[in-house]
Amino acid sequence: MKKMLIFAAAGEGVTGLALLVVPSLVGQLLLGEKLIGVAIPVARVTGIALIALGLACWPGPAVVGMLIYSALVTLYLAYVGCAGGFTGILLWPVVILHLIMTGFLIRASIRYKEMKT
Repeated sequence: MKKMLIFAAAGEGVTGLALLVVPSLVGQLLLGEKLIGVAIPVARVTGIALIALGLACWPGPAVVGMLIYSALVTLYLAYVGCAGGFTGILLWPVVILHLIMTGFLIRASIRYKEMKT
């Protein structure tokens, strides 16, 4: 469980850092469009939130927080890819990665609860 949580938290932290430093590149890779205008500050705020999420979910019982985030981002990105028309080269691999990570986090959460009882 600890290794999966570290992987998930670090991955979100790195993504947040990328959104802070090069938000337009992240937009291009993920959604197939460069971010412009108001999207840049929104992306940077999102980057800050992802860094904070990664830090808040560093190993411990916060596995549920990372699980909820991973599940919601999986659903949202899949929705964007299907309905929104935004699809970059990394969109579907990221959806699949988050789906797999969500499965591992569910398993880790169940094991954590079993260990506590």
